[in-house]
Amino acid sequence: MLDNQIKNELRHFINSNFMVSEELRGFSDADSFLHKGIIDSMGVVELLAFIQKQYRIKVEPAEVLPKNFDSLENLARFIRSKTGNAS
Repeated sequence: MLDNQIKNELRHFINSNFMVSEELRGFSDADSFLHKGIIDSMGVVELLAFIQKQYRIKVEPAEVLPKNFDSLENLARFIRSKTGNAS
């Protein structure tokens, strides 16, 4: 799966499922979800459920860290590593 495809799917999910203001809808791939206020801690739980279902991966509790979940770049890299498509 291509990096841009993953990022586009994640961006669509975030913009559709969270109350992201118009100002933040254009967030960059590197923007921190928590620092920018895009997703709160409860949103991470929803995002986690989506990722596990969409990409058919099992995410261990110890893997739910900012280095894996706090931006589109981090998430795409994490998903690729879990699906065997790491670059």
